[in-house]
Amino acid sequence: MSIQTVARRYATALADVVTARGDARQVQEELSAWEMMMSANPMLMEVFSNPTIPYDQKRKVLTSLIERARLRPTTSNFLQVLLRNQRLTELSEVNRRFAQVLDERSGVVSAEVTTARAVPEEQQEALRSKLSAMTGKQVRLSFTTDEELIGGLVTRIGSTIYDGSVRTQLQQVKERMMGKG
Repeated sequence: MSIQTVARRYATALADVVTARGDARQVQEELSAWEMMMSANPMLMEVFSNPTIPYDQKRKVLTSLIERARLRPTTSNFLQVLLRNQRLTELSEVNRRFAQVLDERSGVVSAEVTTARAVPEEQQEALRSKLSAMTGKQVRLSFTTDEELIGGLVTRIGSTIYDGSVRTQLQQVKERMMGKG
């Protein structure tokens, strides 16, 4: 089973629990902070991923860190389940999937927009409005730049890509001129 599939299952189960309890965003923040702490500390990742370190020692390390961080019981229990099932090192993928599940349930969709240059705030809002109208959902935008696009933009919403870049348009013209299109 792929990491993405496993992560989605954990994320969905956690979303069921936190939605019922009403502490979804707080748990999401704690798990994100936990992920950053683990990625910033390679030794910690080594401890949790090393199969030669006994489970009890890993559990003691985790318990100690949880006590220091003063995590919510839901977050604490979830981290312990991940450790018990040898999935704690996959927390970043679980967090990513968890955010997606929460967004889906609240009617939010994420859109990744790549442009040749930075986009002014008013154009970002206009794009957000157009994408909201297209999807029928609230849209969370993230922007990156890629000068190779020349102009225009490329938008990814889930697995769908809308490519309105000048680079792609020029490539299509080239292919038509060469008789391939």
